[in-house]
Amino acid sequence: MAGIGKTAPEFEDLLPVMAEKLGGEGLMRELSNGFKMLMDKDKGVITVESLKRNAAMLGLQDLRHDELVSMVKEGDTDGDGALNEMEFCVLMFRLSPGLMEES
Repeated sequence: MAGIGKTAPEFEDLLPVMAEKLGGEGLMRELSNGFKMLMDKDKGVITVESLKRNAAMLGLQDLRHDELVSMVKEGDTDGDGALNEMEFCVLMFRLSPGLMEES
C-alpha cells in the first residue's frame, strides 16, 4: 500500500492527469500560469520571498523559511537564487514521478 512506512507527507501528483486532459501545450500553459502566480512581479522570477508571499494559494502557508529556500534551491540551475520560468517548469516535471515515467 502506498505511503506505508514513509515519513514524508503524502503528495498527490496531478501533473500526469493534467497532461492527459490538457495535452502538452495546455499543460505548459498551466505551468506558465502557475509561474506567473508565484513570481515576484518586479523581478520576473520566483524568489523565496515571492514564494512565501504566495504560498497560501497552494496550501503551503505552513512551510518554514528553510523549506522554501530548499524548494527554490532545488530548481535553481543557474545559481542566481531564484527560479525563472524554465527552471520552474523543469522542477515541476522532476517532482512529478508519474510524468517522468511516461516521458
